[in-house]
Amino acid sequence: MALNPDKNVKLYYTIKEVAKRFGINESTLRYWETEFPQLRPKTVQSTKVRQYSEADIEEISLIYNLVKVRGFKLSAAQKMLSANRKGAEKSSEVLDLLTSVRAQLTELRKQLDGLV
Repeated sequence: MALNPDKNVKLYYTIKEVAKRFGINESTLRYWETEFPQLRPKTVQSTKVRQYSEADIEEISLIYNLVKVRGFKLSAAQKMLSANRKGAEKSSEVLDLLTSVRAQLTELRKQLDGLV
């Protein structure tokens, strides 16, 4: 049986990996855990090491989008997630899609400029 290279084989990520992925400090993630009750990574009891699942990373992505990208204060982000979670998820998906389209268009422009 061949391995699927597209399959994500890692079940949990360390706080350092997650912080690097979003370009934020580890302390910011720890603080968000205190402010957003829905963000609760698994903790290994013997070592107290946080382990973030894909669901945790999706939650962090929502919070990151609201706080860092859209400029919401933490209290406003909390209200947005509790009152209109579906809307926050949808706007996050749309923003991610637009960002990827922008990157593709930028790359296409570079290729076209190389032809001229």
